[in-house]
Amino acid sequence: MAVIAMTREMGTLGKEVAQGLADQLGLKVVHHELVEHGLAERLGMPESAVHRFLEGSPSLLERWKFDSTRLSRYTAKEILELAQEGNVVIRGWGATALLRGVPHVLRVRVCAPMTFRERVMMERLGINEASAVRGEIERNDAAHARTMHGLFGLDWQDPMHYHLVLNAEAVPIETCVKLVRLLAESPAFQETEDSRSVIIDKLLETRIRAVLADRSRTGTDTFDIEPTARKGTVTLTGMVMEAPLRAEAEQRVRGVTGVTEVENRIVVIYSRATNF
Repeated sequence: MAVIAMTREMGTLGKEVAQGLADQLGLKVVHHELVEHGLAERLGMPESAVHRFLEGSPSLLERWKFDSTRLSRYTAKEILELAQEGNVVIRGWGATALLRGVPHVLRVRVCAPMTFRERVMMERLGINEASAVRGEIERNDAAHARTMHGLFGLDWQDPMHYHLVLNAEAVPIETCVKLVRLLAESPAFQETEDSRSVIIDKLLETRIRAVLADRSRTGTDTFDIEPTARKGTVTLTGMVMEAPLRAEAEQRVRGVTGVTEVENRIVVIYSRATNF
């Protein structure tokens, strides 16, 4: 099952590339609006607020209300579930970052020079003010950069994050589609049992983080623990302040569906009051 993760800049005709791939390969196109809808439901927030946060332009009140770590976790779950279903083009919102370690996922970036993007957007919007369009494109690029760095700690324009970078000004859309399809259908990007297990492991790690985070939000003591899953076996690393928290963390993780074994490497840091 083909899984293509695509990043495109405003005005680069990335939508047309994604749709061309969907038409030729029989894939579903998932764009950011669908991801935002799922996130809004999970977070109990309006879709408009989630959109502004992901665009890097929330209000001060929205910044205060949002838990960026929680948002990142929910985003990961949405994207990973889509990738697990397969036969999909996931357009934007961190898919290329989240799915970097999955061998059969093809990561593509569509870009173009600013002058080309200006022309595309002026035509779409039916206006002739290049400076206004450029300002909107630059704001959009900056917002994406902030979001990707904040949620995933990476520079989304770095070509090293992608298997293929396409310049839509230099390469016609039809050729872009053919190039991506050529890679998507090659043996290197076919799903295997091992590559599928990578997605399952990543999903399991996300669910475990949610379980541990729920305990941290409701309890006076918090967990500082990182899970690593490998075909159902979960290794826990990190630190807690008391031995009972170490045992509780393991117990909670064992209760997560899909966990078959737990290797507990959590270190207990005992605090002592010192008299001077």
